[in-house]
Amino acid sequence: MRFQNRVVLITGSAAGIGAGCAQVFLDEGARVISLDRDQSALEKWLESLAPAHREQVWPIVCDVANTAQLQNAIQSGLQTFGRLDCLINNAGIHPPALTIAETSLELVEQVMRVNFIATFAASQAVIEELKKTRGTIINISSMTAVLGQENSTAYAASKGAQVSFTKSLALELARYGVRVNAILPSNVDTPLMRTWAASLPDPEAALDRVARLQPLGRMATPDEIGKIALFLATEDSSFLTGQAIEADGGAALDY
Repeated sequence: MRFQNRVVLITGSAAGIGAGCAQVFLDEGARVISLDRDQSALEKWLESLAPAHREQVWPIVCDVANTAQLQNAIQSGLQTFGRLDCLINNAGIHPPALTIAETSLELVEQVMRVNFIATFAASQAVIEELKKTRGTIINISSMTAVLGQENSTAYAASKGAQVSFTKSLALELARYGVRVNAILPSNVDTPLMRTWAASLPDPEAALDRVARLQPLGRMATPDEIGKIALFLATEDSSFLTGQAIEADGGAALDY
Protein backbone atom coordinates (compact mmCIF):
# COMPACT_ATOMS: atom_id res chain seq x y z
CA MET A 1 0.00 0.00 0.00
CA ARG A 2 1.29 3.41 -1.01
CA PHE A 3 0.37 5.33 2.17
CA GLN A 4 0.55 2.61 4.81
CA ASN A 5 0.97 4.00 8.36
CA ARG A 6 1.14 7.54 7.09
CA VAL A 7 -1.24 10.34 8.02
CA VAL A 8 -3.18 12.77 5.84
CA LEU A 9 -5.28 15.69 7.06
CA ILE A 10 -8.15 16.66 4.77
CA THR A 11 -10.41 19.68 5.22
CA GLY A 12 -13.97 19.49 3.94
CA SER A 13 -13.77 15.72 3.81
CA ALA A 14 -17.38 14.65 4.37
CA ALA A 15 -18.47 15.01 0.75
CA GLY A 16 -17.34 15.70 -2.79
CA ILE A 17 -13.64 15.93 -3.60
CA GLY A 18 -12.68 15.71 0.08
CA ALA A 19 -14.54 12.43 0.53
CA GLY A 20 -13.07 11.15 -2.72
CA CYS A 21 -9.56 11.96 -1.51
CA ALA A 22 -10.20 10.34 1.87
CA GLN A 23 -11.45 7.12 0.28
CA VAL A 24 -8.46 6.85 -2.06
CA PHE A 25 -6.00 7.41 0.79
CA LEU A 26 -7.81 4.96 3.08
CA ASP A 27 -7.64 2.34 0.34
CA GLU A 28 -3.86 2.83 0.36
CA GLY A 29 -3.48 2.33 4.12
CA ALA A 30 -3.57 5.93 5.32
CA ARG A 31 -4.80 7.24 8.62
CA VAL A 32 -7.05 10.23 7.98
CA ILE A 33 -7.67 13.32 10.07
CA SER A 34 -11.06 14.33 8.71
CA LEU A 35 -12.28 17.90 9.19
CA ASP A 36 -15.73 19.11 8.19
CA ARG A 37 -18.10 21.75 9.53
CA ASP A 38 -21.21 19.63 8.89
CA GLN A 39 -21.49 17.13 11.74
CA SER A 40 -24.37 15.18 10.20
CA ALA A 41 -22.59 14.90 6.86
CA LEU A 42 -19.42 13.79 8.63
CA GLU A 43 -21.32 11.12 10.56
CA LYS A 44 -23.11 9.93 7.42
CA TRP A 45 -19.80 9.67 5.56
CA LEU A 46 -18.22 7.70 8.41
CA GLU A 47 -21.14 5.28 8.40
CA SER A 48 -20.61 4.69 4.68
CA LEU A 49 -17.03 3.50 5.24
CA ALA A 50 -15.97 -0.09 5.70
CA PRO A 51 -15.46 -0.87 9.42
CA ALA A 52 -11.71 -1.29 8.98
CA HIS A 53 -11.48 2.11 7.32
CA ARG A 54 -13.62 3.74 9.99
CA GLU A 55 -10.99 2.80 12.57
CA GLN A 56 -8.39 4.71 10.56
CA VAL A 57 -10.27 8.02 10.70
CA TRP A 58 -10.13 10.74 13.35
CA PRO A 59 -13.20 12.93 12.61
CA ILE A 60 -13.35 16.51 13.86
CA VAL A 61 -16.22 18.95 13.41
CA CYS A 62 -14.54 22.19 12.40
CA ASP A 63 -15.43 25.35 10.51
CA VAL A 64 -12.24 26.30 8.69
CA ALA A 65 -13.44 29.90 8.49
CA ASN A 66 -12.83 30.09 12.24
CA THR A 67 -9.04 30.20 12.44
CA ALA A 68 -8.80 29.36 16.15
CA GLN A 69 -11.15 26.42 15.68
CA LEU A 70 -9.10 25.23 12.69
CA GLN A 71 -5.83 25.45 14.60
CA ASN A 72 -7.28 23.55 17.56
CA ALA A 73 -8.67 20.83 15.30
CA ILE A 74 -5.30 20.38 13.62
CA GLN A 75 -3.54 20.07 16.97
CA SER A 76 -6.11 17.49 18.09
CA GLY A 77 -5.43 15.40 15.00
CA LEU A 78 -1.68 15.67 15.37
CA GLN A 79 -1.83 14.61 19.01
CA THR A 80 -4.01 11.64 18.10
CA PHE A 81 -1.83 10.21 15.34
CA GLY A 82 1.54 11.69 16.32
CA ARG A 83 2.67 12.66 12.85
CA LEU A 84 1.56 14.22 9.57
CA ASP A 85 2.64 13.33 6.05
CA CYS A 86 0.17 15.26 3.91
CA LEU A 87 -2.22 18.19 4.19
CA ILE A 88 -5.01 18.49 1.64
CA ASN A 89 -6.64 21.93 1.75
CA ASN A 90 -9.96 21.08 0.15
CA ALA A 91 -12.71 22.89 2.08
CA GLY A 92 -14.35 25.52 -0.06
CA ILE A 93 -17.53 27.37 -0.89
CA HIS A 94 -18.95 28.46 -4.23
CA PRO A 95 -21.52 31.25 -3.86
CA PRO A 96 -24.50 31.58 -6.19
CA ALA A 97 -23.94 33.09 -9.63
CA LEU A 98 -23.74 36.86 -9.11
CA THR A 99 -22.56 39.78 -11.19
CA ILE A 100 -19.86 41.93 -9.65
CA ALA A 101 -22.50 44.58 -8.94
CA GLU A 102 -24.54 42.02 -7.02
CA THR A 103 -21.55 40.71 -5.04
CA SER A 104 -21.22 42.31 -1.62
CA LEU A 105 -17.82 42.88 -0.08
CA GLU A 106 -19.02 40.83 2.88
CA LEU A 107 -19.49 37.87 0.53
CA VAL A 108 -16.03 38.41 -0.96
CA GLU A 109 -14.55 38.33 2.55
CA GLN A 110 -16.47 35.15 3.38
CA VAL A 111 -15.30 33.37 0.22
CA MET A 112 -11.70 34.43 0.75
CA ARG A 113 -11.78 33.35 4.39
CA VAL A 114 -12.97 29.83 3.55
CA ASN A 115 -11.20 29.26 0.24
CA PHE A 116 -7.90 31.06 0.80
CA ILE A 117 -7.26 32.22 4.36
CA ALA A 118 -8.08 28.75 5.72
CA THR A 119 -5.61 27.27 3.21
CA PHE A 120 -2.95 29.68 4.47
CA ALA A 121 -3.76 29.07 8.15
CA ALA A 122 -3.84 25.27 7.89
CA SER A 123 -0.56 25.22 6.00
CA GLN A 124 1.04 27.53 8.54
CA ALA A 125 -0.12 25.26 11.38
CA VAL A 126 1.41 22.05 9.99
CA ILE A 127 4.69 23.16 8.45
CA GLU A 128 6.88 22.07 11.36
CA GLU A 129 5.29 18.61 11.36
CA LEU A 130 5.73 18.25 7.60
CA LYS A 131 9.40 19.19 7.87
CA LYS A 132 9.87 16.14 10.11
CA THR A 133 8.33 13.77 7.55
CA ARG A 134 9.39 15.63 4.38
CA GLY A 135 5.70 15.68 3.63
CA THR A 136 3.44 17.41 1.16
CA ILE A 137 0.74 20.07 0.92
CA ILE A 138 -1.93 19.75 -1.76
CA ASN A 139 -4.27 22.66 -2.40
CA ILE A 140 -7.52 21.94 -4.21
CA SER A 141 -7.93 25.00 -6.40
CA SER A 142 -9.97 25.21 -9.62
CA MET A 143 -9.59 25.82 -13.34
CA THR A 144 -11.47 29.05 -12.69
CA ALA A 145 -8.15 30.30 -11.31
CA VAL A 146 -6.75 30.39 -14.85
CA LEU A 147 -9.83 30.45 -17.09
CA GLY A 148 -12.17 32.61 -15.03
CA GLN A 149 -15.89 31.97 -14.61
CA GLU A 150 -18.70 34.34 -15.52
CA ASN A 151 -20.59 35.73 -12.53
CA SER A 152 -18.14 34.09 -10.10
CA THR A 153 -15.53 36.78 -9.58
CA ALA A 154 -15.08 36.22 -5.84
CA TYR A 155 -14.75 32.46 -6.22
CA ALA A 156 -12.30 32.65 -9.14
CA ALA A 157 -10.17 35.20 -7.30
CA SER A 158 -9.99 33.00 -4.20
CA LYS A 159 -8.88 30.03 -6.29
CA GLY A 160 -6.27 32.14 -8.06
CA ALA A 161 -4.92 33.14 -4.66
CA GLN A 162 -4.49 29.46 -3.80
CA VAL A 163 -2.36 28.92 -6.91
CA SER A 164 -0.10 31.90 -6.19
CA PHE A 165 0.23 30.73 -2.59
CA THR A 166 1.14 27.23 -3.77
CA LYS A 167 4.02 28.48 -5.89
CA SER A 168 5.39 30.85 -3.26
CA LEU A 169 5.19 28.30 -0.45
CA ALA A 170 6.82 25.64 -2.65
CA LEU A 171 9.84 27.93 -3.04
CA GLU A 172 9.97 28.56 0.71
CA LEU A 173 9.73 24.90 1.76
CA ALA A 174 11.78 23.18 -0.94
CA ARG A 175 14.96 23.38 1.16
CA TYR A 176 13.23 21.22 3.80
CA GLY A 177 12.09 18.59 1.33
CA VAL A 178 8.45 19.63 1.72
CA ARG A 179 6.61 19.74 -1.59
CA VAL A 180 3.59 21.95 -2.30
CA ASN A 181 1.31 21.48 -5.29
CA ALA A 182 -2.21 22.39 -6.37
CA ILE A 183 -4.87 20.51 -8.30
CA LEU A 184 -7.08 22.56 -10.59
CA PRO A 185 -10.18 20.54 -11.46
CA SER A 186 -12.57 21.84 -14.06
CA ASN A 187 -16.04 20.49 -13.32
CA VAL A 188 -16.45 17.74 -10.74
CA ASP A 189 -19.77 16.10 -9.92
CA THR A 190 -20.00 17.13 -6.27
CA PRO A 191 -22.66 18.51 -3.92
CA LEU A 192 -20.95 21.91 -4.25
CA MET A 193 -21.40 21.79 -8.03
CA ARG A 194 -25.05 20.83 -7.68
CA THR A 195 -25.66 23.62 -5.16
CA TRP A 196 -24.20 26.10 -7.62
CA ALA A 197 -26.39 24.73 -10.43
CA ALA A 198 -29.45 24.96 -8.20
CA SER A 199 -28.95 28.73 -8.01
CA LEU A 200 -29.59 28.97 -11.76
CA PRO A 201 -32.96 28.99 -13.56
CA ASP A 202 -32.50 25.49 -15.08
CA PRO A 203 -30.20 23.35 -12.90
CA GLU A 204 -30.24 20.25 -15.11
CA ALA A 205 -29.43 22.26 -18.22
CA ALA A 206 -26.60 23.92 -16.31
CA LEU A 207 -25.13 20.56 -15.26
CA ASP A 208 -25.36 19.28 -18.83
CA ARG A 209 -23.68 22.41 -20.13
CA VAL A 210 -20.75 22.18 -17.72
CA ALA A 211 -20.32 18.47 -18.49
CA ARG A 212 -20.00 19.29 -22.18
CA LEU A 213 -17.33 21.91 -21.51
CA GLN A 214 -14.86 19.04 -21.21
CA PRO A 215 -13.85 17.43 -24.53
CA LEU A 216 -14.15 14.12 -22.66
CA GLY A 217 -17.86 14.91 -22.45
CA ARG A 218 -18.35 14.55 -18.71
CA MET A 219 -17.43 15.92 -15.32
CA ALA A 220 -14.71 14.34 -13.21
CA THR A 221 -15.56 12.11 -10.26
CA PRO A 222 -14.26 12.92 -6.76
CA ASP A 223 -12.14 9.77 -6.64
CA GLU A 224 -10.38 10.76 -9.87
CA ILE A 225 -9.21 13.93 -8.14
CA GLY A 226 -8.31 11.82 -5.10
CA LYS A 227 -6.02 9.66 -7.23
CA ILE A 228 -4.18 12.75 -8.46
CA ALA A 229 -3.79 13.87 -4.84
CA LEU A 230 -2.37 10.46 -3.91
CA PHE A 231 0.15 10.74 -6.74
CA LEU A 232 1.23 14.18 -5.48
CA ALA A 233 1.51 12.88 -1.91
CA THR A 234 3.78 9.95 -2.72
CA GLU A 235 7.30 9.43 -3.99
CA ASP A 236 5.87 8.89 -7.48
CA SER A 237 5.87 12.70 -7.81
CA SER A 238 9.11 13.31 -5.90
CA PHE A 239 10.40 15.91 -8.40
CA LEU A 240 7.16 17.92 -8.58
CA THR A 241 6.67 21.03 -6.49
CA GLY A 242 5.01 24.38 -7.10
CA GLN A 243 2.86 22.89 -9.82
CA ALA A 244 -0.77 23.64 -10.66
CA ILE A 245 -2.02 20.36 -12.11
CA GLU A 246 -4.87 21.07 -14.53
CA ALA A 247 -7.29 18.17 -14.12
CA ASP A 248 -9.76 19.49 -16.64
CA GLY A 249 -10.75 16.72 -19.05
CA GLY A 250 -9.22 18.82 -21.82
CA ALA A 251 -11.42 21.85 -21.08
CA ALA A 252 -8.60 24.38 -21.48
CA LEU A 253 -7.85 23.02 -24.96
CA ASP A 254 -11.27 24.15 -26.18
CA TYR A 255 -11.53 27.39 -24.21
